[in-house]
Amino acid sequence: MALRFVDLRRSPRAAVLLPVALLITIVVVDVLAPPHIHLGPLLVAAPAITPAFGGARLTAFVAVLAVAAQAVIAVLRDDRQLFSANHQAQIVALVVVGASLVLFCLLRERRNRELRQVRHVSETAQRLILRPLPKRIGPLRVASLYLGAEAEARIGGDVYAVERTDSSTRLLIGDARGKGMPLAGEAALLLDAFHLAGHRQAPLDALAAHLNSSVTWSLADGAESDEPGESFITAAIVEIPDEDDTVRMVDCGHPPPILVRDGRVSTVEAPRPAPPMGLGELSAAHFHVEEFTLGAGDRLLLYTDGVTEARDPEGVFYPLAARMESWTDCHVEALLHHLKRDLLAHTGGRLGDDAALVAVERQRTSAQ
Repeated sequence: MALRFVDLRRSPRAAVLLPVALLITIVVVDVLAPPHIHLGPLLVAAPAITPAFGGARLTAFVAVLAVAAQAVIAVLRDDRQLFSANHQAQIVALVVVGASLVLFCLLRERRNRELRQVRHVSETAQRLILRPLPKRIGPLRVASLYLGAEAEARIGGDVYAVERTDSSTRLLIGDARGKGMPLAGEAALLLDAFHLAGHRQAPLDALAAHLNSSVTWSLADGAESDEPGESFITAAIVEIPDEDDTVRMVDCGHPPPILVRDGRVSTVEAPRPAPPMGLGELSAAHFHVEEFTLGAGDRLLLYTDGVTEARDPEGVFYPLAARMESWTDCHVEALLHHLKRDLLAHTGGRLGDDAALVAVERQRTSAQ
């Protein structure tokens, strides 16, 4: 026989019945018990458990019932002792405990309102900064995932974006140094520059140089320190033509993409990666365009180092490429679903750094 558990927070009637039943039970047992046994002090248990599933009003109601129950015990056991020091002390104790619990509930409710407001602001900022990627764009099927290292942060230093040209799709993934909400502004600099220039028909290396110049200027203009290299952004820019299988990529110190083809998983290393963006003269280098193929049915995964540097309790890094071998037949949405669940299981449910993933698949045409 299966046991059924009731969520008292979603069952108001059951929530009221539990402390009321407890009060009635204590009163009945106390009245029927021998004269030397007093169970009145146990009445405090009813208001004490109420905040676990109720708010300030329900807690106050149960506390009042507990005080009334104490008075009933005094009357039924010995009405001459109703205003004795013993009963008065117990009633005062119930009033103090009840008032304290009500105050606790009020403070908790205020904190929950503030937390909901923070989440709303965070979600709004995420929609403005980290725009949702379309599920289909050109010949590609696209899926994306963002996991914040900070429990209440919905955005951070990891970003991704997509832009269309007349004949191709350009993808960007970036990772600002550090983690959490303070980096959202730095990452937004890269996104703004990409959205402004990504759709233009400039060569990919020229686009990378433009993004680097924009990020470097913006970081230097808002920097609080004169030390070079304190702020930088790793990034990868990928251009996938609509009619051609040849993919072009510029890597700026970013982890290499992973390619899934015919059930095999491989890493697309950039032989000549550029330095991360935002390093000033250190990153003023040539941006080499690397090429590889992405045929029909192939899948490409872009990610940030928050994925590959995630550790389990024993300090072992997450083996991304090896784990992906178990899901080579999955479409991009299912692939990210499996990766999210497996990554959180590997880390015990919490990441040490922000993580972003973008998976794309070139769709097969009817002729293929």
